[in-house]
Amino acid sequence: MGDTSKKMAKSLERPGSAYNGYVMLAALVAVLALGILLPLSGALQDMRPGLGIPVLIILAAAFLLIAVGFLMIQPNQAVVITLFGEYRGTVRKDGLHWIWPWMGKQKISVRAHNIHSEKVKINDLRGNPIEIACNVVWRVADTAQAVFDVDDYKEFVNIQIEAGLRTVGARHPYDDMSDEDETTLRGSADVVNRELIEELNDRLKVAGILVDEAGLTHLAYAPEIAGAMLRRQQADAVIAARKKVVIGAVSMVEDALTKLSRDGIIDLDNERKAAMVSNLMVVLCGDREAHPVVNTGTLYT
Repeated sequence: MGDTSKKMAKSLERPGSAYNGYVMLAALVAVLALGILLPLSGALQDMRPGLGIPVLIILAAAFLLIAVGFLMIQPNQAVVITLFGEYRGTVRKDGLHWIWPWMGKQKISVRAHNIHSEKVKINDLRGNPIEIACNVVWRVADTAQAVFDVDDYKEFVNIQIEAGLRTVGARHPYDDMSDEDETTLRGSADVVNRELIEELNDRLKVAGILVDEAGLTHLAYAPEIAGAMLRRQQADAVIAARKKVVIGAVSMVEDALTKLSRDGIIDLDNERKAAMVSNLMVVLCGDREAHPVVNTGTLYT
């Protein structure tokens, strides 16, 4: 029984050989000229009997053989060459080339490709359902792997982008709900994008694909919890604002009491200080405009 755990052999790109297409084009023109000039010049009649037709057949066969072997390669394009199922190399040099007609050739683009993924619904690290999407710039780095090691490398890329996006999205929470400084999908874009590139490169290296750029383009809570999370964010914002106002008010009251005492403007006992602090805090922290009350008596009457 064979070893079913044996790994698939990895293909590696190597340079392929092709003839200069312009030289072969000149040869094609020469064969065509001979095929036309020989009958017109009467040279076929001067030949030995029975040789004229074979010569024309040979010229026609040579013309067809040369004509079907031309190969045009555009910039940032490659051609994978095979011979009866055996990989014989990849030609990357652009221009006009010529190969034997019985050799298989498959063109493949090595230009940068841009993919914007569909929105994917996943659960973040805390289990909250979120919607996430990304944009990926990728290119073929090894043509042999792209052609021979996966069935359809473009479809393979699309599937692995979604899988990688799910993996990275589940590693982190959408937002930071605690006081700890942790990586979040919303607040740590550089870290998340770097992880996404590494994850995709690790998944796509089997197909000879290299990811140059990757980044999140859509990030939101799922509709079923979006309302509740919005209220939580609003509450967090209000609490943070109140905290800042209170800290500022305490500092202002402290400065006021210190200046009154240092300049000798008024001598306040503990009870009067407490009353002044209370009044100042109400004025400084209140949401509405303060309305002063004139006290014509004393604090104790």
